[in-house]
Amino acid sequence: MSEHVKTLSMESTAPVNLSWRDYLELTKPRVVALMMLTAVIGMLLARPGVPSWTVLVFGNLGIALLAGAAAVINHVVDQKIDTVMARTRKRPVATGRISPLDALVFATALALAGMLVLVWQVNALTAWLTLASLVGYAGVYTLFLKRATPQNIVIGGLAGAMPPLLGWTAVTGQVDGHALLLVLIIFAWTPPHFWALAIHRKEEYAQAGIPMLPVTHGNRYTELHILLYTLMLLAASLMPFVTGMSGPIYLAGSLVLGLRFLQYSVRLLRGDDRRVALATFKYSITYLMALFVVLLVDHFIFFS
Repeated sequence: MSEHVKTLSMESTAPVNLSWRDYLELTKPRVVALMMLTAVIGMLLARPGVPSWTVLVFGNLGIALLAGAAAVINHVVDQKIDTVMARTRKRPVATGRISPLDALVFATALALAGMLVLVWQVNALTAWLTLASLVGYAGVYTLFLKRATPQNIVIGGLAGAMPPLLGWTAVTGQVDGHALLLVLIIFAWTPPHFWALAIHRKEEYAQAGIPMLPVTHGNRYTELHILLYTLMLLAASLMPFVTGMSGPIYLAGSLVLGLRFLQYSVRLLRGDDRRVALATFKYSITYLMALFVVLLVDHFIFFS
């Protein structure tokens, strides 16, 4: 019996075999990839033609490093919450494969490297705006807003909406009104995107003590707000055409994509179906990617 207990003790204290994939998972590569798509498109829209390779390479590298650092900090701050929720309980920090201290050291290294790349190879404005986004997401949203208010994703969504502006300033070195329109589109897109997921994962958020809108106000209230924000998103998505930033290809594409999003929102409000909520969430990702790609195609056809 004592030998059996000893064996179990040795197994429980055995070192965990870490892989580079664990550290990559900390950076939320899929989320960062979507952010980088919007950043690249911000770069390509900033001026006629293609930006220099140094801006494309080092600008995206620096932004990605800081975005990854913010994601790592999110893992550390949400460690206890992640252990409760099914979709996050296998994350490296939640399972103990990577300690919070090691994760914070990794985040610091990523952030310092990102700032160095942006200041050295791009420009200081982009570096500081990207750092502000990190602070907004990892600090203001994750540490405070996420646990404080059901409007957490509305207020904190600005940090996640910044990549197109960061790409734009990497090329031009200044803030432009058209870049802010791109920020507005992502800002309006964020609530229906996350609230659809929150409806699907309502019980998990409730168990974790996160005051997401479906938890505090119910599905019906949330579904109505998803519909209203989708209408706001549709209006915001037309602004690039209204202001002369884009042409007819984008107008047609934004209308088709936006009306499809609206159809999902109406279906969700009418049926209150978790499967529709998940389908809405998945479509929202496709919507944002497709919208920005159409905007880019339109730009190179009509404005280059």
